[in-house]
Amino acid sequence: MIKESIILKEFKSYLSLEKNLSKHSVEAYMSDVLKFSDFLKSNGSDISIADAESKHISGFIKTLFELELESSTINRIISGLKAFYQFLNYAQIIQHHPAETIETPKIRRKLPVILSVEEIEKMISQIDRSAAEGERNYAIIETLYGCGLRVSELIELKISHINFKENFIKVVGKGNKERLVPLGKPAKKAILNYYNNYRKNISTIPKYEDVLFLNKFTKPLSRIMIFYIIKDLSQKANIQKTISPHTLRHSFATHLIEGGANIRAVQELLGHSSITTTEIYTHLDREFLRENILSFHPRNKKYQ
Repeated sequence: MIKESIILKEFKSYLSLEKNLSKHSVEAYMSDVLKFSDFLKSNGSDISIADAESKHISGFIKTLFELELESSTINRIISGLKAFYQFLNYAQIIQHHPAETIETPKIRRKLPVILSVEEIEKMISQIDRSAAEGERNYAIIETLYGCGLRVSELIELKISHINFKENFIKVVGKGNKERLVPLGKPAKKAILNYYNNYRKNISTIPKYEDVLFLNKFTKPLSRIMIFYIIKDLSQKANIQKTISPHTLRHSFATHLIEGGANIRAVQELLGHSSITTTEIYTHLDREFLRENILSFHPRNKKYQ
């Protein structure tokens, strides 16, 4: 069987030379195929992308849904996979087209799933904190739920963006917009424990030395890895809901509002609108946000 690296190289040439696609389009197609390849490997499968069947592609698409990606993103990834397998079939590398019958899904909007405070406590209690991975996962859950971060914001969180003295973290959100989010006591304690006992002792390449959460290979965690951590904990806690990392963000906002927090403050915390960079207003915003998250977040109430 032809090596996967050679197949990918030939596919890239096919897109550029025969299909005459732009550099941006070629990169998008290649990214989509690599996502599927990473999915197969992350599931412990020794199946190459050339040997994948329709059931593997369907499982991958199901995971994309569970990650709550935008419908346009999911549809584009499916299109990328169809183009890839069409190429393999055309080049006679495979005899059938496993993505041919995969339909582009129509995604209906639905109300987000919310976890109760008790369910989140049950998930947290399932974490084995006797090892480095457990302390890392504990800090991940406390940060997701305690700060309302998107999963992309969590995996890109930098150590230098955490101000333990002022109890704020700088978050880089969509469109590279920055916002300040107060760091509550549970999340701060969890991050400090993970950092002081494990993270600061990990040596990694300069590119990743400022990234807070790393995997066992000293590289940043992937979105899918965070999803698996959440899914595993929810199953252990016997939670009968389909949840994802974004569920903790929804729960963060819902619990704050139900507890009495100012809706405008919650919008700011979620990054739906930017915090002014003018110094005096930044100071006022910090105090306003700090008061809301510390007063109304369920985990912070427990630690008061």
